[in-house]
Amino acid sequence: MPDLRTTPLHDRHAALGASFTDFGGWSMPVRYTSDLAEHHAVRQAAGLFDISHMAEFTVRGVGAGAVLDHLLAGRISTMRVGKAKYSLLLDENGGVIDDVIVYRRGEDDFLVISNAGNRALVAAEFDRLVGDIEIADISDDHALIAVQGPRAREIVEATAGIDDVTPSLADLGYYAWSGGTFRGDDLFIARTGYTGEDGFELLVANALAPALWDALLASGEPLGLVPAGLAARDTLRLEAGMPLHGHELSTDILPAQAGLGRVVAMDKDDFVGKDALAAASDDLPVLVGLTAEGRRAGRAGYAVLDAEGAPVGEITSGALSPTLGHTIALAFVAPASAAVGTDLLIDVRGTRIPATVTALPFYRRNA
Repeated sequence: MPDLRTTPLHDRHAALGASFTDFGGWSMPVRYTSDLAEHHAVRQAAGLFDISHMAEFTVRGVGAGAVLDHLLAGRISTMRVGKAKYSLLLDENGGVIDDVIVYRRGEDDFLVISNAGNRALVAAEFDRLVGDIEIADISDDHALIAVQGPRAREIVEATAGIDDVTPSLADLGYYAWSGGTFRGDDLFIARTGYTGEDGFELLVANALAPALWDALLASGEPLGLVPAGLAARDTLRLEAGMPLHGHELSTDILPAQAGLGRVVAMDKDDFVGKDALAAASDDLPVLVGLTAEGRRAGRAGYAVLDAEGAPVGEITSGALSPTLGHTIALAFVAPASAAVGTDLLIDVRGTRIPATVTALPFYRRNA
């Protein structure tokens, strides 16, 4: 894949026998052994993911919180130092350019992590709107490694070379971060993830990424940790009802349609897209979960029909759930067909499969 970018861990993946795919212009491991085995490992013990393709921006300077209040749909300026917040970058029409996570590292110091495929778009919005605030795209200098699963904390705590973690991981809440070191260099540890499990995302300088990967594997393999690829990551996030940009999120989709109205602070004086959201129709298609029996899953683009066979929507993501043992899907459907318990049909290559609107998420971990 000569035209694709590679992460600092590419050689590690190749040595482990990974199969690769093009993801947002990056050559990324889609699996190492078995999609199912990697998925189940995350649910039962832990998985190790390379997510270094993600984009990272620092936002610094007096008034940085207010600038992010204007740029993003959420209220960022009131975040406490040490916390994280999921938010949305909208265009003037209220559509979703990208979904991001914002970390407050200091009074006027924020870290924003965005999706790899949208890095240039996010950078352009920063350039257009930030004024005198100092923005730095640090993506090319750092790697991001995720440890996800019920044994994630135990694994990270036992990893050789990780020191000086403050606050301790035992005291770290969800959607918060700790500072620390790995082999004496800065390490940023966030208690966030994209699998529906407990877990951590570790940001480290590129030069130390292979050593950190090796150390995490050495610590975790006796506890059931396995390297996991994009295929498992996708079924895990789908079970957790988490949207994927390009499927459940796009500039053609408003936050409320995707069930994300709660992350939009409409009481802010102003932010990009606010006027369009305020004027939006209440009759737009909305995102729902669908469950069906059997093993034939609805895939992105498949039609959703009402009980009489009339089209009411379209699948955006679907799979046979490894954890639940039946098919699940996310779909945008007409509001009249969106109530939990509504019986619908999925057109799977000409066969109409009965499905039921189901509350999200499909899977919720034990606290």
